[in-house]
This record gives sequence, C-alpha cells and structure tokens, in this order.
Amino acid sequence: MKKKYIWLLLTSGLLIALDQVTKAYVHTHFHLGESVPVITNFFNFTYVRNFGAAFGFLAESHPQFREMFFLAMPPIALIIILGILRSVKEDDTKQILALSSIFGGAIGNYIDRLRFRYVIDFLDFHLYNRWSWPAFNIADMAIVGGVCLLLILMMIEKKKEKEVSKGA
Repeated sequence: MKKKYIWLLLTSGLLIALDQVTKAYVHTHFHLGESVPVITNFFNFTYVRNFGAAFGFLAESHPQFREMFFLAMPPIALIIILGILRSVKEDDTKQILALSSIFGGAIGNYIDRLRFRYVIDFLDFHLYNRWSWPAFNIADMAIVGGVCLLLILMMIEKKKEKEVSKGA
C-alpha cells in the first residue's frame, strides 16, 4: 500500500475516533442545550444538534431535501478527495495531511447523519454571551483546518510560480 494511503487511514482514523468519542460523551452526559463553562465568558461545552451544515446552513430547508442532500453529498465528496489524493505526490506530506483531515472530518459528521439525522456540536466560543460563534465539533475543525492548509499550500505554489515566471 502506498504511503499516502497509509497516512489517509491513520490521520482520518484518528480524527474519526476522537470526533466520535467526544460526541458520544456529550450525547450521553449532557442534556440538549446544556452548557458547561470551561473558560468563563469565552468557551463552553454546549450540546447542540445541527440539522444543517456549517453555521446551520440549510437547517431550515425542507426535511426530505435536507436529509437527501446531507446523505448524498459526503460520499461524493469522499470520492472526489480520493481522486485528488491519487494525483498527489507521495512526498507531499502537507497536502496528504490536509486531504486526510477533510476526509476524516467528513466521515465523522457523516456517521452522525446516518445515526441521528443531525450532527452533534458542542464547542461553543463566545464573548460574554454577547458575541458567539456557532457551536462546532472535532470533525468540523478537521475539515476547516484541512481546507485552510490546502488554501495556504495553493497560495505558496502560486507565489512560487509567479517568481519562476518573472525569472524566466
């Protein structure tokens, strides 16, 4: 098996396990809406059920459409990620890590969708309960972190290409 696929299995497997263990804890030890301060006026563990995507996107859409959409899209995204990974060089560890993080995060949230028809969120950042960021979970962090890393890598590559074309 190629090294990049081993990295995919290890990274995404670790992220899926961490995501599912934390969600299981929240699901079994918290009541829906229960909030426990971790850092006063800044960070709580709050049990939230997200029927939509990031930031509740599509949460208010028709339930049948929403369920079909959220059950169909992750497998498509996973296939696309595997297709992209196939073309990544074996030694491009950063890109492999980014794609593996997105892959693991997508599976972590997909497991929730299959089990509950919603995603369990619990990381709740706010400032004195006035300004708050929508609650999220480990899978969301993996997806956003992977996408950010890919964007940074793309910007670095674009900068290198500009420098090479200026020098030519």
